[in-house]
Amino acid sequence: MPMSRTFFLSRHPGAIEWARRQGLGVDQWLAHLDVAQVQPGDTVIGTLPIHLAAQVCARGGRYLHLSLDVPPQWRGRELTADELEAAGARLEGFTVTSMHEEEGHA
Repeated sequence: MPMSRTFFLSRHPGAIEWARRQGLGVDQWLAHLDVAQVQPGDTVIGTLPIHLAAQVCARGGRYLHLSLDVPPQWRGRELTADELEAAGARLEGFTVTSMHEEEGHA
């Protein structure tokens, strides 16, 4: 049985630096996720669109969302790791299920 892996998904340098400061056990740092590579037991950390988070969960992966409380004046620009910390950056686990999957229309 293959070992589970942890993927950190972000194209933002501040988010990557923030994650490194947290000492997360990341196996692969990615700017783009091919959901097909997610295996049961894998963990994906990032800010995925909801439909991709649902696909991760459907494949047996765990999704941890990088949540922030961003002030309006900071929106639309790159944030530094220090700004992420000031915005309360944290990892929150979510289980996301597509309604199509629940209805058997996956």
